[in-house]
Amino acid sequence: MLPISDQPSPESHKKKTAAPDSLLSRKNSFNSLTSALQPYFSLHNPRTWLFLAIISLQIFIIFMARSVPLTLSFPHARHHFPGPIAAARLPSSASSAAASVSPTDPPSADSDQCGAGKIYLYELPSFFNLEILKQCDNLNPWSSRCDALANQGFGQPAAGRLAGIVPEKLAPAWFWTDQFVSEVIFHNRILKHACRTMEPESAAAFYIPFYTGLAVGKYLWSNSSAKDRDRHCEMMLSWVQDQAPYKRSNGWDHFINMGRITWDFRRSKDEDWGSSCIYMAGMRNITRLLIERNPWDYFDVGVPYPTGFHPRSESDVAEWQDYVRTRPRPALFCFAGAKRGAIKNDFRGILLSQCRNETDACRAVDCAGARCANGTTEILETFLGSKFCLQPRGDSFTRRSIFDCMVAGSIPVFFWKRTAYYQYEWFLPGEPGSYSVYIDRSEVKNGASIRKVLERYSEEDVRRMRERVIEYIPKLVYALPEEGLGSVKDAFDVAIDGVLRRFKEQEEWGFKWR
Repeated sequence: MLPISDQPSPESHKKKTAAPDSLLSRKNSFNSLTSALQPYFSLHNPRTWLFLAIISLQIFIIFMARSVPLTLSFPHARHHFPGPIAAARLPSSASSAAASVSPTDPPSADSDQCGAGKIYLYELPSFFNLEILKQCDNLNPWSSRCDALANQGFGQPAAGRLAGIVPEKLAPAWFWTDQFVSEVIFHNRILKHACRTMEPESAAAFYIPFYTGLAVGKYLWSNSSAKDRDRHCEMMLSWVQDQAPYKRSNGWDHFINMGRITWDFRRSKDEDWGSSCIYMAGMRNITRLLIERNPWDYFDVGVPYPTGFHPRSESDVAEWQDYVRTRPRPALFCFAGAKRGAIKNDFRGILLSQCRNETDACRAVDCAGARCANGTTEILETFLGSKFCLQPRGDSFTRRSIFDCMVAGSIPVFFWKRTAYYQYEWFLPGEPGSYSVYIDRSEVKNGASIRKVLERYSEEDVRRMRERVIEYIPKLVYALPEEGLGSVKDAFDVAIDGVLRRFKEQEEWGFKWR
């Protein structure tokens, strides 16, 4: 969907599994491991202490967050699947979604271009991706997902409803893109990636094209069992663990896009929300790309939510940047969202109230009910016409609206540091104050005026911050061409570069466990 707000969703009615606060009893294991590692390093080398500190802190954090289930065994016998099948004739509603992930030969790899390493794409049985897309009519209990998954995961074109809002020449680059489709987008891009190799022996990274989020999504709001929610992930890990590259590295050079927030895959008890996929033993060392990460898990990497803008070329990017740079912004700030009536002292309700009381400075889009459920041009217009956009947490700590706001050239105002600063380090500037405003939510709850805080910024401050936001727009969007945008790196390119860099550092530092 094109810019959508965080209207109440079925997920908000379920209690999601939060990261455990403490497992202090595991400190002894941490100390023992630190002692065991010391003989392998020279204590006279200053870098040794840095490495030990990083390793020790990471292991302690992983134990604290229960991200490494060392005692978890894999209880089921391995399943041996047949090889990928050719795409069958699909119903018209599912054909455009599924046809785009048929196996294809990669372009020839340029040795200079692939200096960071090549990527091997596993040819998983179609049960784990193509067959899921073919079931797009049944992926949630309310409506078909086929439109959302069409056009290589970008959804239906939005140009027809954007007249007068975006430049006519750029309208074809806009789609009604769903926020949970990044796993489809990544699969299609890797199929055509210039550094994809068909020879696993020459690969530095191994991508698992399993649609983890789509697979579990159909079971999240029904009376499904824990076994139902875990089945796909267990079977995928059983298959992957039988592969020679995984056996050689124990998963350290493997990565996957999971399409949803990390908490949807961190179920601790059978009766809790979501899948236990991340806690399964075979997933322990695999790098996981998610639209919201657990900041205390090294293997979680936050990637941008998909937005509605998918540039077709470098010139699309430059023209859009120029457009949002010169666009008049009569409103000082804005907020698009809905109250959470069941929550006492709901923070979104406070923001809506402040905005409505400052009608000469703030523009509000109330997304109560289903008003914003299918995307609305009003939200895009609101972001385009405002200097600042208020970004509280969503149903979880993050929300897609952050990226809709920034792509529109508006400066985000955060109230939780975990909403962005601890999530998307590869994609956002390292200095939070250079592109955003942070206001402690407790001050707002105690009556602080958001308007007065924002009015303290001079026109030059605002111009400088907006320019920083605009500079980073390419890193926040997913390009339309499967080959990318050439010299301009989009969110996919930044993620792949980051993964390859991480794997190289792991090899150089040599701190991997088995």
